[in-house]
Amino acid sequence: MAITTPNAATDVLKHVGPGANIVVPIGFGEPPTLIDTLEQHAAELDHVRIHQMDPFVERRYIRGEFGDHLRHVSYYLGPGSRQAYWDGHVELVPNHFSEAAMLLRQAVHPGLVLAAASGPDEHGYFSLGTNADYVASFIDEVPFFLEVTDAQPFTYGQNHIHISKVAGWVKTDAPLPTITKRPADPSDKAIAGYIAEMIPDGACLQVGVGAIPDALLAELVDHKDLGVHTECLSDGVMNLAQRGVVTGTRKCHHRNKHVATFSVGSPELVRWLDHNVGVEMLPAEWTNDPRVVAQEPNFMSINATTEVDLMGQAASETIAGKYWSSSGGQADFARGAMYSSGGKAFLVLHSTTGSGRGRIRTQLTPGSVVTTLKNTVDHVVTEYGVASLRGASINERAQRLIAIAHPDHRDELRFDARKTGLVH
Repeated sequence: MAITTPNAATDVLKHVGPGANIVVPIGFGEPPTLIDTLEQHAAELDHVRIHQMDPFVERRYIRGEFGDHLRHVSYYLGPGSRQAYWDGHVELVPNHFSEAAMLLRQAVHPGLVLAAASGPDEHGYFSLGTNADYVASFIDEVPFFLEVTDAQPFTYGQNHIHISKVAGWVKTDAPLPTITKRPADPSDKAIAGYIAEMIPDGACLQVGVGAIPDALLAELVDHKDLGVHTECLSDGVMNLAQRGVVTGTRKCHHRNKHVATFSVGSPELVRWLDHNVGVEMLPAEWTNDPRVVAQEPNFMSINATTEVDLMGQAASETIAGKYWSSSGGQADFARGAMYSSGGKAFLVLHSTTGSGRGRIRTQLTPGSVVTTLKNTVDHVVTEYGVASLRGASINERAQRLIAIAHPDHRDELRFDARKTGLVH
């Protein structure tokens, strides 16, 4: 029987048995009141685990305050879990974003999904709002308990669940987290300029969130008929769609639609998403599947990395050998772009850290994790230019990467590259 009226938040506890594995969406999709309720009753729980990517808010259970009663398992470290991971309170599971739902099915066997939502509409459907990510893959497979808020937009795509299919739902006035963004600096704008020159009209974009992606999207205002097939839909994409630059008319899949698997941004972005038939939120196991990505012609993948060695190995989830995030969808899209007709993949980074330490290195810092293999890396971009690596020899790769390193480090890189046999 459909649950047509909201439940009490404590009703969620009826669906959390001993050893329960709960799945929660990324970022804005987190249901704060429901998780508050689990924390408030943590002493009554027995070996319960919450599985989630990139939590924005550091919570008591993430910090390990409830012992084995309630713990966090991360699939991508975020601001809410990074310190707790370093302190030993969080488990981190390596994964490609495209495979997160599959891994959860195979290794965890989820018993419940907790998610923020909007609705129900006049047809009885809830929308997962800013998200589809890995949780949308469990609709009709796993019970959902939803937290409905006016802050969530009603979006379209494969992120709808009928009221007859939910285990329960609550109505709250919880706001979305506030996002702060670093404005683009001259280095960001230089990197964006190099990439913009290599993107043709009609290309299909996957671009992340941050100062460099924002600068790039701002550089594309004079392009025509761009498409979007991305992980995270941002304010920059909204701005280009509103200007008629992003239209999606030349896409292979979901023509005339802006495709993403989750969204993070400003209140203006959230309002734009609400009942916007031009946006489709689809599960990450489809959006990030390299086989799907490859079918889009002129696919352009732009992602950040933290270090690149002179062979072209890219470490994108560690900083100076210390875990910072995880793989996300970087390798998914890099592989897809490689097989796309006319596709290109760009990895972007500043040539140095804030302290002046070089990010292009003869060898990766010990402890660093290779996120994108040297055989897959296509273009590496710093504020000093573009190094095109695919099809280049080890010697050519090293020379091209040295050319876009910070000038103060090039002589040392050349010396070390000769010493290690990378450069003849």
